[in-house]
Amino acid sequence: MRVGHGFDAHRFGHGSHVTIGGVRIAHDKGLEAHSDGDVLIHAICDALLGAAALGDIGRHFPDSDPQYRGIDSRLLLRQVRDALAERDLRVVNLDCTLVAQAPRMGPHIGAMCTNLAQDIGVAVEAVNVKATTTERMGYIGRSEGIAAHAVVLLGQV
Repeated sequence: MRVGHGFDAHRFGHGSHVTIGGVRIAHDKGLEAHSDGDVLIHAICDALLGAAALGDIGRHFPDSDPQYRGIDSRLLLRQVRDALAERDLRVVNLDCTLVAQAPRMGPHIGAMCTNLAQDIGVAVEAVNVKATTTERMGYIGRSEGIAAHAVVLLGQV
């Protein structure tokens, strides 16, 4: 068994939506990022790569590489899944926490779990996503950005 932890944060910028867990959510701001800014999937990629001792998302998908400009993070997650499969590793379960003052994540969590389960090749029951606020404290509480934590357990196939 191998455990990995991932964290990501992006600041708000111009836009009309955010993409979290592969779900487009209407919002009065977007997220600044080289890719689509999906903090949840970025944290998950880091957790998966860390558990497999394969470095981090920046090593595999550098923001200096133009091919990743605006890319759908679900494509990155599938590439990470494939890298794990090549090493005979599989996801046992995934637990994630979104940290955001806004937008409200609750109504979208089911769709996020479905997307993530599809992309990493597990049953939806092996994926958990939670959301919390910081009670208006810090950069998240001031609605300056969104963060995500992910913890994953990997096992041998």
